[in-house]
Amino acid sequence: MPSPADGAADGAVLAVVGDLVEDIVVWAGEPVRAATDTAARVFRSRGGSAANVAALAGTRVPTRFIGRVGADAAGEALVADLASRGVDVRVQREGRTGTVVLLVDAEGERTMFPDRGASAQLADVDPAWLDGVAWLHAPAYGFEREPMRAELLRLADGARGRGAGTSLDASSTGLLAGLGVEAALELVRGFAPDVLFANEDEAAFLGLTGGGALAASLARTVVVKHGPLPTDVIEGGELAARVDVRPVPGIRDLTGAGDAFAAGFLAAILTGADTAAACRAGHAVAASVIVNPGAQAST
Repeated sequence: MPSPADGAADGAVLAVVGDLVEDIVVWAGEPVRAATDTAARVFRSRGGSAANVAALAGTRVPTRFIGRVGADAAGEALVADLASRGVDVRVQREGRTGTVVLLVDAEGERTMFPDRGASAQLADVDPAWLDGVAWLHAPAYGFEREPMRAELLRLADGARGRGAGTSLDASSTGLLAGLGVEAALELVRGFAPDVLFANEDEAAFLGLTGGGALAASLARTVVVKHGPLPTDVIEGGELAARVDVRPVPGIRDLTGAGDAFAAGFLAAILTGADTAAACRAGHAVAASVIVNPGAQAST
């Protein structure tokens, strides 16, 4: 895996490309009752998988967000929120800012209703937005449709040409199923990540469980998360480490747990950690998020 830690010490940047949207998080206070009222608490927050990673990494390493929002008040507010967290925000502004509604049950599991709006139209990013970048990360949500699909591949190629490391999050079994397994695998190969993140369901869908030649063909390092069970680090197709997860009391909302893990992992890699230590850093950041509504870390 590329190790840009020396550059990071001199101010090199983690760039995250993808969605910046408004999250409307609904915490159901009882089992959902169809066709009538269900007691709930509702929260509004900055969202988008890529923006979550950037916000949570921005207090740890120099971080840049690259994306697109609407030319509207919602977009302005989301940009201001992300910038207030120390992130260098580079966005295109056109159209309508996206919104995601998240219904969270009493056990913390969530069902998402995404309307990505302007985020999905990212295209023709200024190459200068990659200046100083030591690592480029993207959630696979950007592969959902064109023009953003091609833009992610172009940005990954541009980052590699500058000597940067790259990572990709598999993001969603729903997304992967919509693409189809073969198309999803080809897109991952096209992005050519140094690190591929997946949860156990995504890994199973892609055929990565346990490693092997397929895993080795997709990324030098594949990190498979198993919720509260140990995280697997697969290097060159072989299991290289199994990293325990500390129990977290009071889990309420799993929204953004994977984004938080990626933020902690990548910030650790950029400051010289090995993959096992980076997993532990990712677990710690995720633990600070899953007790709060949305992808918001405890202060």
